[in-house]
Amino acid sequence: MIFKLPRALKILRVALRYGLDEIALSGSSASPRLRALSGLIFGRDITAPRGERLRRALEELGPIFVKLGQVLSTRRDLLPADIADQLALLQDRVPPFSSDLAVEEITRALGQHPDQLFGSFVREPVASASIAQVHFATLKDGTEVAVKVLRPGVHAAIAEDVALMHIVAGWVERLWVDGRRLKPREVVAEFDKYLHDELDLMREAANASQLRRNFSKSNLLLVPEMFWDYCSSSVIVMERMYGIPISQTARLAEAGVDLKKLSREGVEIFFTQVFRDGFFHADMHPGNILVSTAPVTLGRYIALDFGIVGTLTDYDKDYLSQNFLAFFQRDYKRVAQAHIESGWAPKETRVDELEAAVRACCEPIFDRPLSQISFGQVLLRLFQTSRRFNIEVQPQLVLLQKTLLNIEGLGRQLDPELDLWQTAKPFLESWMSEQIGVRGFIDRLKIEAPHFGQILPQLPRLLQQALLASAAPRQDDQSALLARLLLEQKRTNLLLGIAVYFGGGMIAGVFLVQLLMRWVAE
Repeated sequence: MIFKLPRALKILRVALRYGLDEIALSGSSASPRLRALSGLIFGRDITAPRGERLRRALEELGPIFVKLGQVLSTRRDLLPADIADQLALLQDRVPPFSSDLAVEEITRALGQHPDQLFGSFVREPVASASIAQVHFATLKDGTEVAVKVLRPGVHAAIAEDVALMHIVAGWVERLWVDGRRLKPREVVAEFDKYLHDELDLMREAANASQLRRNFSKSNLLLVPEMFWDYCSSSVIVMERMYGIPISQTARLAEAGVDLKKLSREGVEIFFTQVFRDGFFHADMHPGNILVSTAPVTLGRYIALDFGIVGTLTDYDKDYLSQNFLAFFQRDYKRVAQAHIESGWAPKETRVDELEAAVRACCEPIFDRPLSQISFGQVLLRLFQTSRRFNIEVQPQLVLLQKTLLNIEGLGRQLDPELDLWQTAKPFLESWMSEQIGVRGFIDRLKIEAPHFGQILPQLPRLLQQALLASAAPRQDDQSALLARLLLEQKRTNLLLGIAVYFGGGMIAGVFLVQLLMRWVAE
């Protein structure tokens, strides 16, 4: 991949203009003279507060850096308050692009001017993010909608940044002792994939539709309906949602929302998406979440912006559920065994040593509220442990890790006394019992029943064909051949009887399962 020198120079220039080097040096042992000399050499004004300078630098550098700031804004335990407050503004206050450009894009994508498409269209954007901005409108029948328009030139900007990230990842892998274990190139490739998925708004609309269907019978989460006749790869139109941003806790409390209950339900929504559906909203920063204040749906989460979602295979879900449950039960030996069995840790790793290391990392955080836990220290110790035991980073779980950090950050804002682990433990135990218990067996049997129905009638014929194919004559003696054919016929009859008996038993079993399910339902 060609090194994007102009982009690299721009990043350096912006960093120097906003004094990001001074911010970095201020946390080091560098002398005041060195910091002053740095300012004189590069000739820039660094009188603005450091948080504001960092935010403005990220905004100028573009979508990828804005997203980085969004993730960091939820980690108030890792960042000084002044920086976290400024980064929080990146969640929904990125400078908008021209409304004329938005109108041009809507006209190009949907074939008509907004004044012809909609009953009304508000040219002033209501929200602007790193990838797109949103305008309010009404359809011809009066339905209130939100119109999301892709930011012009965003494809080229992201392509440049991702190209640079690939270069840096290669350097990290070659020059840093932990580089290969952390798989930086694979992580960047995964990030690249999800970013480009986010640039296709049609995919986002499909993600929203799937999530809405998954929670159609839930009282926890609301997802806007998509109006497919007005959707394209660069413009989508969805139901307008009313609510209070989840970060505005004072307004939520005034509206009568139970913040402690809200924080617990956020944890339940996360684990439901991950373990029940294997399909989760992977960009759950505060700018993408509202809370309903309507009387009928008071206190429900409202999800927005579905450009980044994560998916998990059954193997991933099984592995994660075993680890989470063992973790909640403080069964550190099982956690160590699961890492080795899955291949994440080398097979020659001693279980007792890994168990002791995991215990030392995790034991201090149990039975304590979020306000008393330094997750920065916990993450640092976990990183040191993974390096010691040569545990590989799994790129397919990067989004899950990012989302879990978002959830923890939200929980900290809503209820600092929330016990994240005790809140999640009952849900996981219930889910595990459904998966490995009688109900899980019945559900899997119902899924496989159609396959049994196709295979069982063919089983006798397939068995006979296999036996005849293996019974090729080995001598020319007619009497010996006849005796062998008679013997094979007896074996075939015996196997046919067994197959019919077994098949009938399976059919009867499926029938009994259906009766049992009806009885349970009644």
